[in-house]
Amino acid sequence: MEEQTVQTKEIMEVCLLAGKIMLQSGGETYRVEDTMTRMAAAFGIENTHSYVTPTGIIFSAEGTGPTRTKLIRISERSTDLEKVALVNSISRGISNGDINLKQAFEQLNEINSMDLAFPLMIQVAAASLASGCFMIMFNGGWNDFIPAMVSGGVGYLSFVSFHRFVSVKFFSEFLASFVIGLLSFLFVKLGVGQQLDKIIIGSVMTLVPGLLVTNAIRDLMAGHLVAGLSKGAEAFLTAFAIGAGIAFVVSFL
Repeated sequence: MEEQTVQTKEIMEVCLLAGKIMLQSGGETYRVEDTMTRMAAAFGIENTHSYVTPTGIIFSAEGTGPTRTKLIRISERSTDLEKVALVNSISRGISNGDINLKQAFEQLNEINSMDLAFPLMIQVAAASLASGCFMIMFNGGWNDFIPAMVSGGVGYLSFVSFHRFVSVKFFSEFLASFVIGLLSFLFVKLGVGQQLDKIIIGSVMTLVPGLLVTNAIRDLMAGHLVAGLSKGAEAFLTAFAIGAGIAFVVSFL
């Protein structure tokens, strides 16, 4: 009985680690719950219950011994879909019988400690190019392509830099959008840019919470109302911060 209890605890640890990685990396709530349930079932625990929100996971397993329940807190969230894909591949390997409990725990710990993000300069370059392309997509002129690239790249770099010193994401997004609005205004004022609105719209697109909005809608459609509304509220705050930063520049300059 004691050995079975220990095994149930280890299975729960593996499932919770997988769920934690996915939730911290931008995975949908229903995907996290489904992955944890499938992994537990593959290891022999059929009766499991999970309750996942953007800030925490509650997981309960009914094995041969007493029911065990554990709660873990999710304090940091980012976007790293490669980690989500890696955890999904481990889950499939467990379901197929190719990965045992020990191997799964080791591989998940390795994924959890990985830093799969691109170098900062590559991220800034991608944000710059995306900003210029978004500006063109919103019917902007080619004369504003370079100003949009510079504003978007500097704005994204500002967001990353501010977020290292300010833990509250709202203020980092507000300051980054303020920088974008200020640079866009200066480009137009100096005659380098022409359409202020198009430059600003293209530049702020790298800060727009697209994944949050998508996940919020998918969670709501899947019936996860609390998680869907929470992510929707987070997306609204981000959009408000971006709009407030731009409005501050436009109002006072």
